[in-house]
Amino acid sequence: MSYRRGWIAFFLFSLAMINYMDRIALSIAAKPIATEFHLSAISMGYLFSSFIWSYALFLLPMGVLIDRYGTKRMAGVGIFVWSAATALTGAASSFGALLMARLVMGAGESSSNPVGAKVIRQWIPASERGVITSLFNSGSYAGPAICSAILGSLVAVFGWRVSFVIAGAIGFVWLLCWLVFFNSPEKARWLKPQEREKILREREVKSTVATESESRGLASLIKTPTLWGLALAQGCNVYTQYLFLTWLPSYLQETRHFSLGKTGLFAAMPYAVSVVLCILAGRLSDMYLKKSGVATGRRRNAVALAMLTGAVILVVPFTTSIYALLAVFSITLTGIASTTSLNFALLNDLMPSSRDVGKAMAFVVVGGNIFGMIAPIATGYVIDATGSYDWAFGIAGLLLLLGAVISLTMTRGPMVAVPLAQTSASHA
Repeated sequence: MSYRRGWIAFFLFSLAMINYMDRIALSIAAKPIATEFHLSAISMGYLFSSFIWSYALFLLPMGVLIDRYGTKRMAGVGIFVWSAATALTGAASSFGALLMARLVMGAGESSSNPVGAKVIRQWIPASERGVITSLFNSGSYAGPAICSAILGSLVAVFGWRVSFVIAGAIGFVWLLCWLVFFNSPEKARWLKPQEREKILREREVKSTVATESESRGLASLIKTPTLWGLALAQGCNVYTQYLFLTWLPSYLQETRHFSLGKTGLFAAMPYAVSVVLCILAGRLSDMYLKKSGVATGRRRNAVALAMLTGAVILVVPFTTSIYALLAVFSITLTGIASTTSLNFALLNDLMPSSRDVGKAMAFVVVGGNIFGMIAPIATGYVIDATGSYDWAFGIAGLLLLLGAVISLTMTRGPMVAVPLAQTSASHA
């Protein structure tokens, strides 16, 4: 039997990859941009953070629109907007123009994660959800790996403006392919009947608390401790993700005295390692749940383990060897990449109705990005106040430890509005 749903996994992987290529493009070009516009570390911190402001603002409305109008249409709108904004960043002539382009980009990118979660629920059998979610999320690390290696060289040779035009153009190629080939499994003409039957039969989790017709709505979902636990754990994790995404190139250049070209190649390696290991972690989590089933919520244990792995970032200030630093960064990025994919898979595991996936995912991602928008700004202030990156890495590591505790204690039942005391006794 051919697994043509593998094309859906490729679409999701490449969507996340392009999303994060566009995000990290500013970080790669940070030094020449700061020089051209005379920007301090604090100003760069706000510029790094700016796209997350609009991203977080539009997430919940986008989740509702995706549940209402479908993934094909809303993914198309989203990538069109953010790719155009990325390309136009190359034409910015002032700090204000840069800021506006980043805000528009963030609004468009708010479609990505809710679309991914919804497509996975529509297309992927429950027993494969962990590895496919990991594949989707690993694109978020493949993007920075590719972008760091290629755009770093482009910036060094052609200047920072060209890199944004190229990054934006890639998104329009993806959009064309998406509009031509994607559809729901019920309507996709290229899907074989046997595979369509398997997808429709196995994509829903058997649950005693709700049926597929019982959409609860966001107001009801917000009352569940599980949704808050997922969002808070996501926040503790995303803080470190955005620390790397925004400040890693500057750290390597200022503290380790790397050239622009060497920075790109070095930064690419930990991201590349995390792509492979993140997919492996997703596969192992599916195997771990094979006997008990995904509806038990036991995937939370894998989430906590991944966050503990990421907390190795705490040793960065004590690492002098470049090779040891590469190992620490690779382990940390693997931990945070795996946490995100496993946390997203856990959301689908504990969501009784697929009709609520878009809005629930949007809420969790909002929680993550509230922390994410703080990370670049807080890091800028830490660097300005201490003249060092040490505390920036320390704060990130402590948040990962806190997130592991939250995941183990607050995500212990399906998303049904019941008192917290009851959820702590269920699905242990």
